[in-house]
Amino acid sequence: MDWLRLLRSRRVGIATFARLLHEHGSARAALKALPAIARAAGVQDYAPCPEGVALAEYRAGLTKGARLLLKGEPDYPQHLAILPDAPPLLWLIGDVSMLARPMVALVGARNASSLGLRMTRALAEGLGEAGIVVVSGLARGIDTAAHRAALPVGTVAVMAGGVDYIYPAENEGLAAEIAERGLRLSEHPIGLEPQARHFPARNRIVSGLSHGVVVIEAAERSGSLITARAAADQGREVLAVPGHPMDPRAAGCNLLIRDGATLVRSVADVLEGLGPALERARSDLLTHSPSEHPRAAPTGRPVRVQDAPAEARARPPAASGVPPGDLRQLILDRLGPSPLAEDQLIRDLGGSAAALAPALTDLEIEGLITRQPGGLLSRAA
Repeated sequence: MDWLRLLRSRRVGIATFARLLHEHGSARAALKALPAIARAAGVQDYAPCPEGVALAEYRAGLTKGARLLLKGEPDYPQHLAILPDAPPLLWLIGDVSMLARPMVALVGARNASSLGLRMTRALAEGLGEAGIVVVSGLARGIDTAAHRAALPVGTVAVMAGGVDYIYPAENEGLAAEIAERGLRLSEHPIGLEPQARHFPARNRIVSGLSHGVVVIEAAERSGSLITARAAADQGREVLAVPGHPMDPRAAGCNLLIRDGATLVRSVADVLEGLGPALERARSDLLTHSPSEHPRAAPTGRPVRVQDAPAEARARPPAASGVPPGDLRQLILDRLGPSPLAEDQLIRDLGGSAAALAPALTDLEIEGLITRQPGGLLSRAA
């Protein structure tokens, strides 16, 4: 409770928290010293976070089936703990043992192409088969594909808001599955709605947990490149999937490769590029005993946010039920300069040829897509 109160106190960030803890020896002593420190800095009538506020957050976490993990406790991921801006505490829902396994982050565009999504699924499945946990941020597009493909073996979702606040809302079903078969975590208070400033902070945890970050699709200025920069600053390996030079979603990846990132064509390239780091991680796992309390659900099984059947949640949106304007945008989002088979596009969108045909014709007439020999489609330059 002292740690929670200190970190939630006004004007106390991670760096200040660490300095106060070092100077005063304990969070309780730091809390007592805070008003005097504030007065010396010219801040009058300063009061630390009230005990009732911290207690309310703690009880809310327990109600949600979450566990509060402090830096320095046995289950806290050591790979993250060594960073100077490691979160002093994390809220967790799910299988805490995920944090002891080797981890690789898969990140990329929200408006991912079909090729990008297929590559993501292949990488996530391949990493899972190699015993590696896939880390991502539960966003639309690449993140969603990575989590879903990695579910059978293990995935960690780092939340930009509270660990119980699912954003985007369309991922409520996926988030519930991750709570049962993987792990969700956040450094923020229970119930916090994410704001724009929270996403870069979330990205540093995504990279900090991981031995390497693979960027699959990313624009030249995107959150995925923020994650890649954080990874480089943290001494993690940065890897990227190349893309067509004319596709804006590939511009960031191509820049990363130009600047020295490892080029990824398949999961074999990821495993080769991260070989030494992953071997060290596996060795550490074998020499340490597993946690006695691997589940972060003190009040029982985490509450499901959505009760739709798993097979229904796994299906892509059915194109036949999408308004014409939205269907056109879905098609454009899935296509890039690289040709894609029309039947693959139909499968990706979960519709029928009859449902997509009128929209494809309209887009072709407007010059927004191009048909090529062999039933291939691409987005016009």
